[in-house]
Amino acid sequence: MPTILITGAAGRIGTMLRTRLARPGRTLRLLDAAPLTAGAGEEAIRASVTGLDAMTAACHGADAVIHLGGYAGEEDWEAILDVNIDGGYTVFEAARRAGVSRVIFASSNHAVGFAPRASFPVPDYAFPQPDTFYGVSKVAVEALASMYHHRYGLDAICVRILTCDERPANPRALSTWLSPGDAGRLFEACLSAPRPGFRVIFGVSANTRGGWVSLNEAKSLGYEPQDDAEIYAAEVLARAPADPDDPVFRYLGGEFTLPARDTPIS
Repeated sequence: MPTILITGAAGRIGTMLRTRLARPGRTLRLLDAAPLTAGAGEEAIRASVTGLDAMTAACHGADAVIHLGGYAGEEDWEAILDVNIDGGYTVFEAARRAGVSRVIFASSNHAVGFAPRASFPVPDYAFPQPDTFYGVSKVAVEALASMYHHRYGLDAICVRILTCDERPANPRALSTWLSPGDAGRLFEACLSAPRPGFRVIFGVSANTRGGWVSLNEAKSLGYEPQDDAEIYAAEVLARAPADPDDPVFRYLGGEFTLPARDTPIS
């Protein structure tokens, strides 16, 4: 893949992927509404994922799109609809118009956040059980990915990412952590797999306390996780001992499933 367009490139995961997807002979085209400075082997575009003309222009000449752009957590419905859902449509439609053959969409475990602990490991392609408007937006764009594959022939991979951060911050993350290194390995596998078609996979590291979701489809694309949150366990548990009765362990979506996330009635 010589030219890869990354939306939301100024965000946390985009920043992680820039160094990990860099290759000789490859150009990373970085797009964000926030300012970016391009380094070697990079191009920077300041634009919003909600602008079809700008997105189509950014897609021209790209071999694949990694769509990370949008709100990374819960917002009010109007914001989620505008940026996450309409923005998702814009990215897929721009890719189609520009002739891009592959879109990799950063979905989330919150698309199935109300999957109960009794259902672990949550299978690939698990039926949607979103826990928030944010989770609904991921389900909606997964549906768009399916349509753009079946109607227009795009390869479309939806990666239901769990907790992607520099290191696990709490006891739940000891099970759900996706390390920066494994994030790079996962997205590289999504870029490299020949003709993957439409896929819905999970993104998580090889955590000792894992087993919450299936990695069968991710591994079928060539993903081999190498990192384990257990190396941080003593440090994490010294700050906050694990309580199996904590409600964040009842469902895959953790704190996103708690009543504190209820939308107020005005």
